[in-house]
Amino acid sequence: MADEESSARSSSPQEAAAEDASAAGTTPADEQTADEQTADVAAEAAAAEESEEEPESAASTVASGIFSSKVAGLLRTVAEAHFLGVGAHADVWGAAVRIPNLLQNLLGEGTLSAAFIPIYSRMIEEGREREAGRFAGAIFGLLLAVAGGLVLLGVIFADPVVTALAPGWTDDAAKVASGELSVNRFTLTVQAVKIIFPMTGILVLSAWALGVLNSHRRFFVPYVAPVLWNVAIISGLTGTAFYLVGNPFVGADFQTSTKTTLLFAASFGALAGGGLQLLVQLPLVARLLKGFRFSLSTKVEGVREAIYASGPVIAGRGVYQFSAYLDQFLASFIAAGAVSAQRYAMVLYLLPISLFGFSVAASELPELSRLEEANTQPFLRRVNRSTRQMLLMIVPTVVGYLTLGYLIVSAFYQRGSFAPNDTWLVYFVLGGYALGIMATAVSRLLQNSFYALSDTKTPALIAVLRIVVSAAVAVPVMFWLDQYSVQEVVPGFERVSDQPLYLGAVGLAVGASVGAWMEVATLLYFLRKALGRLELPWLRTFQMTGLALVALAPAGGVWGLVQGAAWPIYLRGALVVGIFGFSYLGLAWLLGFDELNAWAGNYL
Repeated sequence: MADEESSARSSSPQEAAAEDASAAGTTPADEQTADEQTADVAAEAAAAEESEEEPESAASTVASGIFSSKVAGLLRTVAEAHFLGVGAHADVWGAAVRIPNLLQNLLGEGTLSAAFIPIYSRMIEEGREREAGRFAGAIFGLLLAVAGGLVLLGVIFADPVVTALAPGWTDDAAKVASGELSVNRFTLTVQAVKIIFPMTGILVLSAWALGVLNSHRRFFVPYVAPVLWNVAIISGLTGTAFYLVGNPFVGADFQTSTKTTLLFAASFGALAGGGLQLLVQLPLVARLLKGFRFSLSTKVEGVREAIYASGPVIAGRGVYQFSAYLDQFLASFIAAGAVSAQRYAMVLYLLPISLFGFSVAASELPELSRLEEANTQPFLRRVNRSTRQMLLMIVPTVVGYLTLGYLIVSAFYQRGSFAPNDTWLVYFVLGGYALGIMATAVSRLLQNSFYALSDTKTPALIAVLRIVVSAAVAVPVMFWLDQYSVQEVVPGFERVSDQPLYLGAVGLAVGASVGAWMEVATLLYFLRKALGRLELPWLRTFQMTGLALVALAPAGGVWGLVQGAAWPIYLRGALVVGIFGFSYLGLAWLLGFDELNAWAGNYL
């Protein structure tokens, strides 16, 4: 996602639609929870103010906004891993959060950023605050009516909705009877979806509040509000666990019935968190709105224009949502643990892309747009420079995930219900996704290059192709790998659970990476046709890879020294990864990598 002007997300509905479509194909946006999407949109809106506020702080503002959301989301995921582990209950939680998200994705931040914010902002800039307030009131009323109706339908028809999106779970009753599974994932998912569905309606209204605040250039509250969603889920899990088993962090044994109760505690926590996310924004919204009047009328000035503008955006987001649900659909046909392993790996996959990829891409869109009418050489140089800047951080992350990934996954997740076999599976899935991290980050910059040239159609069509390629690769690889368990591929590994974990989820990750590289190649081909010669900095990438491999030596040495130490795994992981990172950056500084200056300028 990226922004160009104070519309907070895109300069046109078509751009927003294309951008959402471009996110499809098992990309980070597919796995973003509501809190992360909110923070990302708010962060990108801050970048869009670059031309009027402080230019030098744009990328750092975007990164800090995304970072606050990612940290909170990461802590929530660590809590989920501790209490639910990898398996049936964690699969249910992942599906229950994802399935109702259709409503929030179609009517939430992206749509409002393209349809509501430009019109509301224009009225504010023209000094027509009371007209803006009446427009905001009408949009609020229509959103409340539409979201409320869809929430009601979602709760009533939760059973067929889950059947359509997780058909592989419909025979779980027979599997439970035969002893193949310990819980019925289908029944639990239906129950959890009924609890969580109202949350998505509340978050649509929260997105409206975010739109008002962004239009008034108030970004702090939208950054903070999503954190409450995470805190509510963490509190629900932790409080319930203390009630059920005493101290859940010291030798607690989470039985099947305990995990089921914790699953519902997390679901009610998500619902409460959605309410908090909306409520914390309302006082400031109330102070900023002038002339607010609740209405369901489409005759209020600006409403029909907003409805018309939202059409292409909703269509584009539908493509993106289809991709997300395709993963859920496919994962339901492979062994238990696939959905949860994919989610845990995706959290780590998202961190470098959001911090080092999307932050650069979002802050560069306004600059690239200003060069649209100039000759192509400055445009090409800026794309090349921005690519080098993001790859300075992306490349060592890829190397780190592939080589130190087991330690990283252990440090983040391995505690409580999250066992060593869970760590191995998530590590393998993370490795599959890591192969495409660089491609996904570069793709976003190339997409923004097209948007700066007022071409939204090309990246949207390429995104659809990416979905097709990803699925074509993922399906056969997924079913092939699902024949092999973690115990079979890890030498000397002992089985530590009654239900072994299989590697099918790795196929989904590999398919996503292949699709990402296809997207980069295709975007690059058409961008060259539009601008002439454009080369990605491959030589610099190889140099960065070499530095990262050299930096592995001291990190690996320390890992060997502390492996048998009685330190908590997260301390050992932090030490090894920290030494790897400092060694890499130190070498880059000694060798005079000028990409460091760009990051230093953002943060120092």
